[in-house]
Amino acid sequence: MTTSVDKPLAGKTMIMSGGSRGIGLAIALRAAAEGANITLIAKTDTPNPKLPGTIHTAAAELEAAGGKVLAFVGDVRNDESVAAAVAQTVEKFGGIDIVVNNASAIDLSKTDAVAMKKYDLMQDINVRGTFLLSKLSIPSLRESAKAGRNPHILTLSPPLNLNPKWAGGHLAYTMAKYGMSLTTLGLAEELKGDGIGVNSLWPRTTIATAAVRNLLGGDAVVNASRTPDIYADAAYVVLTSPATEATGNFYIDDEVLAAAGVTDLEKYRAGDPNVDLVTDIFLDE
Repeated sequence: MTTSVDKPLAGKTMIMSGGSRGIGLAIALRAAAEGANITLIAKTDTPNPKLPGTIHTAAAELEAAGGKVLAFVGDVRNDESVAAAVAQTVEKFGGIDIVVNNASAIDLSKTDAVAMKKYDLMQDINVRGTFLLSKLSIPSLRESAKAGRNPHILTLSPPLNLNPKWAGGHLAYTMAKYGMSLTTLGLAEELKGDGIGVNSLWPRTTIATAAVRNLLGGDAVVNASRTPDIYADAAYVVLTSPATEATGNFYIDDEVLAAAGVTDLEKYRAGDPNVDLVTDIFLDE
């Protein structure tokens, strides 16, 4: 399958950490609709009553949308697991053009309340997992660049906002998310001569996901959120931008869409249009 102007992701290969549900799945579905090849590295092999969707239901949705899928049941904290996922992706699809670092753990506890086991989990998944998947994909991304296939690394992490409010509010989580963003900052500089676009993307508002419902305020916050589609549409714009020009950025979803000419965002509302949207964390009002 060849790419085209109308479907720039057709035939491209994306490898994503997580993706069984929520934002990651929405991004993958956007690519699958154009005929992309997609590897999901996710742990959810069996249904969880609190979290809808497994890697298998996600794979079925992606294939129904038009994508080719490698569903890799694995853990981004495990070196051998991620290395195997990368190797199998290259073997099955012939290379890697896009890396999406989506997997993330969250705990907004204050410092004296956060369990060190949870601190380690966030560091291992968010920071180390992002570093590891990106690192192991670099050789394939370089080959993609040489072939003119516009390779990208996209990490779902916030701008590096040094307003003390954020570190003071939930230090352990802030350190983990900013670690992801530092990976973007460093890799963009390190790989700028290779023609690989490296960027982060973050939402202006909270996004209606299971994590938001379960951890950030229940149905009330979901009602004041936007749907994952806004994140997916913004990610699509970034991933189809020229990699040599669009790199080293900390994008915000509505700014990306505005630059692409999309200014009416009402279709992305998850709830009551009369309710004020909630600005996401790490963004000053």
